[in-house]
Amino acid sequence: MIDVALLIVWGLVTWCVSGEGGFGAALNCVVVLLSGLLAMNFFEPMADFCQASLLSSGSWPYYWDVIALVGLFAALVTGIRMGLEKLSPRYFEMSGLTAEIARWGFGLLAGYATMAFLLTALHTAPYPREFFGFRPERANLFGVMAPDRQWLGFTQFVSENSLARSGGPRIFDGPMADFVDDPAATARNTVWPSFPLRYATRRRMFATGGLGQPAPVAVQPVPVTPGSGGTGAAGF
Repeated sequence: MIDVALLIVWGLVTWCVSGEGGFGAALNCVVVLLSGLLAMNFFEPMADFCQASLLSSGSWPYYWDVIALVGLFAALVTGIRMGLEKLSPRYFEMSGLTAEIARWGFGLLAGYATMAFLLTALHTAPYPREFFGFRPERANLFGVMAPDRQWLGFTQFVSENSLARSGGPRIFDGPMADFVDDPAATARNTVWPSFPLRYATRRRMFATGGLGQPAPVAVQPVPVTPGSGGTGAAGF
């Protein structure tokens, strides 16, 4: 069921974005990617703020993460798009084969990014650990592709490279594991992302009636190949 829903989201977003022409589709694709990255960066602090300032009783702690994540994404997409329309109300004209390739290509990319982001948001939703065919270990797009893990990997990549902060990394997803048993390793600290694991544990607690935040996931040192790193998402 989740596979069909994801395909519908991909198709609808692709159709809507491609209807704005080549330049408009490219612009919307950039807006979606940027909004998704910013939402991933700020949703956990916002969820903590909402829990501390608004509602923290009952099962509300399980709701704030998905509300903050999806709400930030929707607000950023709307706000950035409206701001760009004010700054540059006119689009560049594209015609012929170039326009068709641009509008459908960027439309497909924007649709896939939106689908991947929403699938990632489902990890934070207050549902059981597995629901509607969704499983955190599964490639949830017909068993062939895992858009959520691809989005987490993309978030990690840009946050550790083009959007990295000076003065050392600020880890968003995963503790730093110190592999003291491997003297040949060039880098002692390797990031082990835990986003799917943490939220799978959180959903299991919700389904069984547990309250509050799950305990931090312990990372055990294990041998790794020198220079290899984890996959997932790291913060800005």
